[in-house]
Amino acid sequence: MRQYILTLICAFVLSPFAYSQDHSEERQKHETTTTEEQQEAGCGDHKKEAFNPGATAFHHISDQNIYNIGPWSIPLPCILYNAAQGWSLFSSGKFHIGEHGNGHTAIDHYILVEGVVRRVTDASFPMGEVEIGHHPVFEKVKQDDGKLKETAFVCYNDQLYPSDAKSTADGGLFGGGVTSFYDFSLTKNVVTMMLMFAFLTWMFITVAKAYKTRDGMAPKGMQSFIEPIFLFIQDEVAKPFLGNKWEKYLPFLMAQFFFILGLNLFGQIPFLGGSNVTGNIAVTMVLAVITFFVVNLSSNKNYWEHILWMPGVPAWVKTILTPVEVLGLFIKPVTLTLRLFANITAGHMVIVIFVGLIFLFGKSGESVGASYGTAAGSTLLTMFMMAIELLVAFIQAFVFAILTASYIGAATEEAHH
Repeated sequence: MRQYILTLICAFVLSPFAYSQDHSEERQKHETTTTEEQQEAGCGDHKKEAFNPGATAFHHISDQNIYNIGPWSIPLPCILYNAAQGWSLFSSGKFHIGEHGNGHTAIDHYILVEGVVRRVTDASFPMGEVEIGHHPVFEKVKQDDGKLKETAFVCYNDQLYPSDAKSTADGGLFGGGVTSFYDFSLTKNVVTMMLMFAFLTWMFITVAKAYKTRDGMAPKGMQSFIEPIFLFIQDEVAKPFLGNKWEKYLPFLMAQFFFILGLNLFGQIPFLGGSNVTGNIAVTMVLAVITFFVVNLSSNKNYWEHILWMPGVPAWVKTILTPVEVLGLFIKPVTLTLRLFANITAGHMVIVIFVGLIFLFGKSGESVGASYGTAAGSTLLTMFMMAIELLVAFIQAFVFAILTASYIGAATEEAHH
């Protein structure tokens, strides 16, 4: 709690000056129609836009190729592939990271824009290490389908070059898809998951040793913190939903619960990476898919009878119910994915937007009085949201675990008449 209070005090005192000093040239935007017109315009003909709390919030919750601890950016390994050049392996530190995660150097057409690797698609752009303008220009470019799509341009020799984002497997649902390169790097979220895995491993080994060395004694230290949580999931989730099979699936439920809880809580520590792991839909989808396979591979004959051809139900009704039940098999992991993703993402974004109001009303440091006035209200709202976020961290981990237990319990339940 002291960390949260100190963080908010620092934000309150320094906020009127922080944005004007570090982010005054953060992002530029100018709506246009074609890539050729943008390149001909040059780097100096683009006006700065007003501070955008929404864009800033999305930036701070994004998965990046750098790890931030306070004002310091820690480089991470970049593992990149494109068909023309093959594999590239180097540290993101070679981009010479500046403020807001923008790189000062391009490496073999790769650039770092707001902490994320992108690739310059223009073949005329030089290979090797090239000094570039470290403030990217964001433009709206007309696509083949006539729609406008925001693209990041890099400045080199007073000319703008368009860049591609990494390929994503979202089928275009979230604006991604297959591009000119693939990114297999150890990103911020991946590193956070590795750190959490190491921490949880150490924690459970420590607790297990404590039970052996302090057999018959009252729990102490880490053991006293973990035991009530463990017993709660065991007695209120595993046993009621899984019956006499609870011991078989308890390790899975515990691993799932503590992994989600740990990531939720870690993402709320001020200035320690700003990770948004469980607010990343790819992560929550993998967790839901694992649950999907555990549920359906553990299922018995009775379960599939009630899914595919319900006993005791007229045949004409089955033709309606069976497609609904089959569809329900795939709706369950989708709801698990979206519930966790949406709740964690929303909380992080609201906090960042509340802080962003200081810069919005203070006109990026131009009006110091308005900044201080807004900071008072923003601080109270942010503290309230932090308290809600702490509660949500536990609730969402519990909800994911209890739904998983209910799905497994339904799949393994024996027939009764």
